[in-house]
Amino acid sequence: MTRVAAIDCGTNSIRLLIADVDAGGDRPKLTDIVRQMRVVRLGQGVDATGEFAPEALDRTLAATADYAELIRRHGAERVRFVATSATRDASNRQVFIDGVRELLGVEPEVISGDEEAALSFAGASSVLPSRGKDPVLVVDLGGGSTEFVLGDADGVIAAKSVDVGCVRMTERHLRTDPPTAEQITAAEADVDAAIGEAAQTVPLERATAVVGVAGSVTTITAHALGLDEYSAAAIHGTELDLATARAACTSLLHLSRDERAALPYMHPGRVDVIGAGGLVWRRVLERLAHVTQGRIATAVTSEHDILDGIALSIS
Repeated sequence: MTRVAAIDCGTNSIRLLIADVDAGGDRPKLTDIVRQMRVVRLGQGVDATGEFAPEALDRTLAATADYAELIRRHGAERVRFVATSATRDASNRQVFIDGVRELLGVEPEVISGDEEAALSFAGASSVLPSRGKDPVLVVDLGGGSTEFVLGDADGVIAAKSVDVGCVRMTERHLRTDPPTAEQITAAEADVDAAIGEAAQTVPLERATAVVGVAGSVTTITAHALGLDEYSAAAIHGTELDLATARAACTSLLHLSRDERAALPYMHPGRVDVIGAGGLVWRRVLERLAHVTQGRIATAVTSEHDILDGIALSIS
Protein backbone atom coordinates (compact mmCIF):
# COMPACT_ATOMS: atom_id res chain seq x y z
CA MET A 1 0.00 0.00 0.00
CA THR A 2 1.42 3.36 -1.07
CA ARG A 3 0.01 6.80 -0.21
CA VAL A 4 0.19 9.20 -3.15
CA ALA A 5 -0.91 12.77 -3.86
CA ALA A 6 -2.04 13.90 -7.30
CA ILE A 7 -2.81 17.47 -8.34
CA ASP A 8 -4.55 18.30 -11.61
CA CYS A 9 -4.32 21.98 -12.50
CA GLY A 10 -6.58 22.81 -15.43
CA THR A 11 -7.99 25.94 -17.01
CA ASN A 12 -10.93 26.30 -14.63
CA SER A 13 -10.12 24.26 -11.52
CA ILE A 14 -7.30 22.79 -9.47
CA ARG A 15 -7.96 19.45 -7.82
CA LEU A 16 -6.22 17.30 -5.24
CA LEU A 17 -6.44 13.57 -4.63
CA ILE A 18 -4.60 11.93 -1.74
CA ALA A 19 -5.14 8.19 -1.95
CA ASP A 20 -3.80 4.84 -0.83
CA VAL A 21 -2.90 2.62 -3.78
CA ASP A 22 -3.29 -1.14 -3.51
CA ALA A 23 -1.22 -2.68 -6.29
CA GLY A 24 -2.51 -6.20 -5.69
CA GLY A 25 -5.01 -7.87 -8.01
CA ASP A 26 -5.52 -7.43 -11.72
CA ARG A 27 -5.17 -3.65 -11.60
CA PRO A 28 -4.25 -1.07 -8.93
CA LYS A 29 -7.07 0.19 -6.73
CA LEU A 30 -7.33 3.67 -5.22
CA THR A 31 -8.84 4.36 -1.80
CA ASP A 32 -9.54 8.08 -1.38
CA ILE A 33 -8.16 9.86 1.68
CA VAL A 34 -8.77 13.43 0.47
CA ARG A 35 -10.46 14.60 -2.75
CA GLN A 36 -10.87 18.35 -3.18
CA MET A 37 -11.62 20.79 -5.97
CA ARG A 38 -11.23 24.58 -6.13
CA VAL A 39 -12.38 26.72 -9.05
CA VAL A 40 -9.52 29.19 -9.50
CA ARG A 41 -9.92 30.04 -13.23
CA LEU A 42 -6.19 29.92 -13.94
CA GLY A 43 -6.99 30.26 -17.63
CA GLN A 44 -8.78 33.59 -17.18
CA GLY A 45 -8.11 35.57 -20.37
CA VAL A 46 -5.37 33.23 -21.65
CA ASP A 47 -7.21 32.56 -24.93
CA ALA A 48 -7.17 36.30 -25.72
CA THR A 49 -3.88 37.47 -24.15
CA GLY A 50 -1.66 34.39 -24.25
CA GLU A 51 -0.58 34.86 -20.63
CA PHE A 52 -1.75 34.31 -17.06
CA ALA A 53 -3.44 37.22 -15.30
CA PRO A 54 -1.73 38.13 -11.98
CA GLU A 55 -4.94 37.60 -10.00
CA ALA A 56 -5.42 34.15 -11.56
CA LEU A 57 -1.89 33.18 -10.55
CA ASP A 58 -2.53 34.43 -7.00
CA ARG A 59 -5.72 32.36 -6.68
CA THR A 60 -4.08 29.21 -8.00
CA LEU A 61 -0.93 29.44 -5.91
CA ALA A 62 -3.01 30.10 -2.79
CA ALA A 63 -4.91 26.87 -3.46
CA THR A 64 -1.64 25.05 -4.11
CA ALA A 65 -0.32 26.21 -0.73
CA ASP A 66 -3.41 24.78 0.98
CA TYR A 67 -2.97 21.51 -0.87
CA ALA A 68 0.70 21.36 0.14
CA GLU A 69 -0.32 21.54 3.78
CA LEU A 70 -2.85 18.71 3.32
CA ILE A 71 -0.23 16.57 1.58
CA ARG A 72 2.20 17.07 4.49
CA ARG A 73 -0.50 16.41 7.07
CA HIS A 74 -1.55 13.11 5.47
CA GLY A 75 1.99 11.88 4.80
CA ALA A 76 1.87 11.23 1.07
CA GLU A 77 5.01 9.41 -0.07
CA ARG A 78 4.83 10.43 -3.72
CA VAL A 79 3.49 13.64 -5.25
CA ARG A 80 2.78 14.55 -8.87
CA PHE A 81 1.53 17.96 -10.04
CA VAL A 82 0.20 18.11 -13.59
CA ALA A 83 -0.80 21.26 -15.47
CA THR A 84 -2.73 21.16 -18.72
CA SER A 85 -4.30 23.37 -21.38
CA ALA A 86 -4.00 26.91 -19.97
CA THR A 87 -0.41 26.37 -18.82
CA ARG A 88 0.57 24.99 -22.24
CA ASP A 89 -0.72 28.21 -23.81
CA ALA A 90 0.63 30.83 -21.36
CA SER A 91 3.83 32.69 -22.26
CA ASN A 92 4.52 33.50 -18.58
CA ARG A 93 4.04 29.92 -17.33
CA GLN A 94 7.54 29.89 -15.78
CA VAL A 95 6.33 32.21 -13.02
CA PHE A 96 3.65 29.68 -12.19
CA ILE A 97 6.01 26.69 -12.41
CA ASP A 98 8.51 28.36 -10.07
CA GLY A 99 5.76 29.18 -7.57
CA VAL A 100 4.44 25.61 -7.51
CA ARG A 101 7.95 24.15 -7.09
CA GLU A 102 8.60 26.41 -4.10
CA LEU A 103 5.34 25.43 -2.41
CA LEU A 104 5.34 21.68 -3.09
CA GLY A 105 9.00 20.78 -3.44
CA VAL A 106 8.30 18.87 -6.68
CA GLU A 107 8.69 19.90 -10.31
CA PRO A 108 5.28 20.64 -11.83
CA GLU A 109 4.75 18.98 -15.20
CA VAL A 110 3.18 20.79 -18.13
CA ILE A 111 1.96 17.77 -20.04
CA SER A 112 1.01 17.46 -23.70
CA GLY A 113 -2.55 17.02 -24.82
CA ASP A 114 -1.79 13.43 -25.78
CA GLU A 115 -0.49 12.58 -22.31
CA GLU A 116 -3.49 14.35 -20.78
CA ALA A 117 -5.72 12.15 -22.90
CA ALA A 118 -3.94 8.95 -21.85
CA LEU A 119 -4.15 9.85 -18.14
CA SER A 120 -7.86 10.64 -18.50
CA PHE A 121 -8.48 7.24 -20.08
CA ALA A 122 -6.51 5.47 -17.36
CA GLY A 123 -8.50 7.22 -14.63
CA ALA A 124 -11.93 6.71 -16.19
CA SER A 125 -11.37 3.10 -17.20
CA SER A 126 -9.93 2.15 -13.77
CA VAL A 127 -13.41 2.08 -12.23
CA LEU A 128 -15.51 0.93 -15.19
CA PRO A 129 -16.38 -2.68 -16.01
CA SER A 130 -14.03 -4.07 -18.62
CA ARG A 131 -15.51 -4.24 -22.12
CA GLY A 132 -12.71 -6.45 -23.38
CA LYS A 133 -11.78 -5.67 -26.97
CA ASP A 134 -14.80 -3.39 -27.54
CA PRO A 135 -13.36 0.13 -27.99
CA VAL A 136 -14.65 2.76 -25.56
CA LEU A 137 -14.37 6.50 -26.20
CA VAL A 138 -13.51 8.64 -23.16
CA VAL A 139 -14.17 12.37 -23.61
CA ASP A 140 -12.57 14.72 -21.06
CA LEU A 141 -14.32 18.07 -21.45
CA GLY A 142 -12.18 20.66 -19.70
CA GLY A 143 -11.96 24.41 -19.47
CA GLY A 144 -9.43 25.01 -22.24
CA SER A 145 -9.29 21.72 -24.11
CA THR A 146 -11.20 18.52 -24.73
CA GLU A 147 -9.52 15.14 -25.02
CA PHE A 148 -10.86 12.28 -27.13
CA VAL A 149 -9.39 8.90 -26.19
CA LEU A 150 -10.36 5.59 -27.78
CA GLY A 151 -9.17 2.52 -25.92
CA ASP A 152 -9.91 -1.04 -24.91
CA ALA A 153 -8.70 -3.54 -22.31
CA ASP A 154 -5.18 -3.31 -23.71
CA GLY A 155 -5.00 0.47 -23.32
CA VAL A 156 -5.18 3.52 -25.57
CA ILE A 157 -5.78 2.96 -29.29
CA ALA A 158 -5.75 6.62 -30.34
CA ALA A 159 -5.99 9.98 -28.61
CA LYS A 160 -6.28 13.64 -29.56
CA SER A 161 -6.53 16.86 -27.55
CA VAL A 162 -8.26 19.85 -29.19
CA ASP A 163 -8.50 23.45 -28.04
CA VAL A 164 -12.18 23.74 -27.19
CA GLY A 165 -13.45 23.86 -23.63
CA CYS A 166 -16.06 25.58 -21.49
CA VAL A 167 -13.88 28.55 -20.47
CA ARG A 168 -12.34 29.05 -23.91
CA MET A 169 -15.70 28.94 -25.72
CA THR A 170 -17.35 31.22 -23.16
CA GLU A 171 -14.64 33.86 -23.45
CA ARG A 172 -14.41 33.57 -27.23
CA HIS A 173 -18.10 33.44 -28.15
CA LEU A 174 -20.79 33.31 -25.44
CA ARG A 175 -20.51 36.85 -24.13
CA THR A 176 -24.14 37.77 -23.42
CA ASP A 177 -26.58 36.42 -20.82
CA PRO A 178 -28.03 34.23 -22.19
CA PRO A 179 -26.04 33.89 -25.43
CA THR A 180 -27.52 34.96 -28.75
CA ALA A 181 -28.28 32.60 -31.62
CA GLU A 182 -25.39 34.10 -33.56
CA GLN A 183 -22.95 33.48 -30.70
CA ILE A 184 -24.13 29.88 -30.36
CA THR A 185 -23.73 29.29 -34.10
CA ALA A 186 -20.18 30.66 -34.04
CA ALA A 187 -19.26 28.50 -31.05
CA GLU A 188 -20.76 25.41 -32.68
CA ALA A 189 -18.67 26.03 -35.79
CA ASP A 190 -15.50 26.09 -33.64
CA VAL A 191 -16.52 22.93 -31.79
CA ASP A 192 -17.48 21.07 -34.96
CA ALA A 193 -14.12 21.94 -36.53
CA ALA A 194 -12.32 20.66 -33.42
CA ILE A 195 -14.28 17.39 -33.41
CA GLY A 196 -13.38 17.00 -37.07
CA GLU A 197 -9.73 17.55 -36.18
CA ALA A 198 -9.95 14.91 -33.46
CA ALA A 199 -11.64 12.48 -35.86
CA GLN A 200 -8.62 12.61 -38.17
CA THR A 201 -6.61 10.88 -35.43
CA VAL A 202 -9.25 9.05 -33.39
CA PRO A 203 -11.59 6.72 -35.32
CA LEU A 204 -14.78 7.80 -33.57
CA GLU A 205 -16.86 5.41 -35.67
CA ARG A 206 -15.21 2.44 -33.92
CA ALA A 207 -16.51 3.43 -30.48
CA THR A 208 -19.02 1.06 -28.90
CA ALA A 209 -19.64 3.30 -25.87
CA VAL A 210 -18.85 6.83 -24.74
CA VAL A 211 -17.82 7.94 -21.24
CA GLY A 212 -17.79 11.63 -20.34
CA VAL A 213 -15.59 12.96 -17.54
CA ALA A 214 -14.80 16.28 -15.78
CA GLY A 215 -16.95 18.99 -14.23
CA SER A 216 -19.01 20.08 -17.21
CA VAL A 217 -20.22 16.55 -17.93
CA THR A 218 -20.90 15.69 -14.29
CA THR A 219 -22.86 18.95 -13.84
CA ILE A 220 -24.87 18.32 -17.01
CA THR A 221 -25.68 14.86 -15.63
CA ALA A 222 -26.79 16.34 -12.30
CA HIS A 223 -29.07 18.68 -14.29
CA ALA A 224 -30.52 15.77 -16.28
CA LEU A 225 -31.17 13.86 -13.05
CA GLY A 226 -32.71 16.89 -11.31
CA LEU A 227 -30.68 16.34 -8.13
CA ASP A 228 -31.44 18.25 -4.94
CA GLU A 229 -27.69 18.71 -4.39
CA TYR A 230 -24.46 17.72 -6.08
CA SER A 231 -23.84 14.05 -5.31
CA ALA A 232 -20.84 12.30 -6.84
CA ALA A 233 -22.29 8.96 -5.76
CA ALA A 234 -25.54 9.62 -7.62
CA ILE A 235 -23.76 10.92 -10.72
CA HIS A 236 -20.96 8.36 -11.11
CA GLY A 237 -21.84 5.57 -13.51
CA THR A 238 -25.10 7.22 -14.68
CA GLU A 239 -26.05 6.17 -18.21
CA LEU A 240 -28.29 8.67 -19.98
CA ASP A 241 -29.95 8.18 -23.34
CA LEU A 242 -28.59 10.73 -25.80
CA ALA A 243 -31.87 12.62 -26.13
CA THR A 244 -31.98 13.23 -22.35
CA ALA A 245 -28.31 14.26 -22.22
CA ARG A 246 -28.70 16.64 -25.17
CA ALA A 247 -31.85 18.18 -23.67
CA ALA A 248 -29.96 18.90 -20.43
CA CYS A 249 -27.16 20.54 -22.45
CA THR A 250 -29.62 22.73 -24.35
CA SER A 251 -31.40 23.75 -21.15
CA LEU A 252 -28.18 24.89 -19.46
CA LEU A 253 -27.07 26.76 -22.58
CA HIS A 254 -30.26 28.85 -22.69
CA LEU A 255 -30.78 29.53 -18.98
CA SER A 256 -29.79 32.93 -17.64
CA ARG A 257 -26.87 33.25 -15.26
CA ASP A 258 -29.23 33.80 -12.31
CA GLU A 259 -31.24 30.70 -13.23
CA ARG A 260 -28.08 28.58 -13.44
CA ALA A 261 -26.79 29.96 -10.13
CA ALA A 262 -30.05 28.94 -8.43
CA LEU A 263 -29.66 25.27 -9.35
CA PRO A 264 -28.90 23.32 -6.13
CA TYR A 265 -26.10 21.20 -7.69
CA MET A 266 -24.30 24.06 -9.46
CA HIS A 267 -20.82 24.92 -8.20
CA PRO A 268 -20.46 28.74 -8.12
CA GLY A 269 -17.30 28.52 -10.21
CA ARG A 270 -19.16 26.80 -13.05
CA VAL A 271 -22.14 29.12 -13.30
CA ASP A 272 -20.74 31.32 -16.06
CA VAL A 273 -19.15 28.55 -18.17
CA ILE A 274 -21.55 25.59 -17.94
CA GLY A 275 -23.58 26.79 -20.91
CA ALA A 276 -20.52 26.44 -23.12
CA GLY A 277 -19.83 23.06 -21.54
CA GLY A 278 -23.32 21.99 -22.54
CA LEU A 279 -22.79 23.23 -26.07
CA VAL A 280 -19.56 21.25 -26.47
CA TRP A 281 -21.00 18.04 -24.98
CA ARG A 282 -24.14 18.28 -27.13
CA ARG A 283 -22.12 18.58 -30.35
CA VAL A 284 -19.88 15.67 -29.35
CA LEU A 285 -22.88 13.41 -28.67
CA GLU A 286 -24.58 14.43 -31.91
CA ARG A 287 -21.43 13.65 -33.88
CA LEU A 288 -21.06 10.24 -32.21
CA ALA A 289 -24.68 9.30 -32.89
CA HIS A 290 -24.11 10.17 -36.56
CA VAL A 291 -20.75 8.48 -37.17
CA THR A 292 -21.77 5.28 -35.31
CA GLN A 293 -25.10 5.21 -37.21
CA GLY A 294 -27.02 5.15 -33.94
CA ARG A 295 -25.00 2.32 -32.35
CA ILE A 296 -24.12 4.71 -29.52
CA ALA A 297 -27.47 5.62 -28.00
CA THR A 298 -26.39 6.41 -24.42
CA ALA A 299 -23.60 8.24 -22.62
CA VAL A 300 -22.00 7.18 -19.32
CA THR A 301 -20.71 9.73 -16.80
CA SER A 302 -17.64 9.00 -14.67
CA GLU A 303 -16.54 10.94 -11.61
CA HIS A 304 -13.10 9.37 -12.04
CA ASP A 305 -10.83 10.97 -14.60
CA ILE A 306 -7.35 12.41 -15.13
CA LEU A 307 -6.90 13.00 -11.39
CA ASP A 308 -7.20 9.27 -10.77
CA GLY A 309 -4.92 8.61 -13.73
CA ILE A 310 -2.25 10.86 -12.24
CA ALA A 311 -2.48 9.05 -8.89
CA LEU A 312 -2.20 5.65 -10.59
CA SER A 313 0.80 6.82 -12.62
CA ILE A 314 2.92 7.30 -9.48
CA SER A 315 1.79 4.20 -7.62
